[in-house]
Amino acid sequence: MRKMIRPSCFRMLVAFILSAVMLVGCGAFDGEIFEAYAVDDSSDEFITVGFSQLGSESVWRSANTESIKSVFTKENGFLLEFNNARQKQENQIKAIRGFISQRVDYIVFSPVTETGWETVLVEARSAGIPVIVVDRKISSASEKLFTTWVGTDARAEGEKAGRWLEQYLADIGKPNKKINIVVLQGTIGSSAQLGRTMGFDSIADKHKNWNILEQQTADFTAAKGKEVMAEFLEKYDNIDVVVSQNDDMTFGALDAMKEYGVTSGENGDVVLISFDAVHEALELVQQGIINVDVECNPDQGKYVMDIIKRLEAGEEVDKENVVEELVFTKDNVDEYIDNRTY
Repeated sequence: MRKMIRPSCFRMLVAFILSAVMLVGCGAFDGEIFEAYAVDDSSDEFITVGFSQLGSESVWRSANTESIKSVFTKENGFLLEFNNARQKQENQIKAIRGFISQRVDYIVFSPVTETGWETVLVEARSAGIPVIVVDRKISSASEKLFTTWVGTDARAEGEKAGRWLEQYLADIGKPNKKINIVVLQGTIGSSAQLGRTMGFDSIADKHKNWNILEQQTADFTAAKGKEVMAEFLEKYDNIDVVVSQNDDMTFGALDAMKEYGVTSGENGDVVLISFDAVHEALELVQQGIINVDVECNPDQGKYVMDIIKRLEAGEEVDKENVVEELVFTKDNVDEYIDNRTY
């Protein structure tokens, strides 16, 4: 589904213009953000994909990036132009506009937030470039402006966590006991934060004995996770359950809990629920420190590559493509941990 053959002179002109932009110091196009942004003279032989990753805030995000890089290789028939937006939407919008100017064949991006994409996606559509959204979602207002989405169902993940807690309390004979819950949320406005919050709350709302003391963002980072958990421990002396919306925040929360002499897990002071299920977190599940970890599968590159190949063949693709995910506890983690690649 090659849209056009780009003449050599056009490629050279685009490369010259982009180089000039870099030299005058445009912050969003510095060498640390863009790994590859010059047009390759052999690009007509390959499918060119521009990928803007929202950042590198977590172990999960690094694994997600690697899953993209590992499949979009010259050996597989692709040229990948990679951008790290550093958690800033303005960087991501500039990157997408750069991809449009470069006339890539496909634009792939993982959005920092759900809203604010309409203008740049209209520009991509006008240029005839299909857009594939990965991992996080964008608002329904932009649905007609992208081709397809590949990722995880964040709301279902939140519901899984809520149902696990429901069953756990029943198993230990305390289904009606009042429990106090604190929640470390991810980046506010991201689809992961919104989905996991709504999913868990939908279960919590069914239980009058579940008391959510406070929900506060820790931006999906370990450092902020430690800071927010320390605030919770200073403020509340009756926490029964900690819900952390990703593993990195969980690692930070555990550091804070250690300093305050609070333990977690099957024999601890608090029940600890986490999300993502990276290898280091699964080791803590294995040790009984994290009670449950709801998977958010970062291995999405192969799904995106398959979709592009199908589009190249002129096939229709589904608007949404959800990747497979599991829930890990001490009962089943041994089956999976040795084969964990992230």
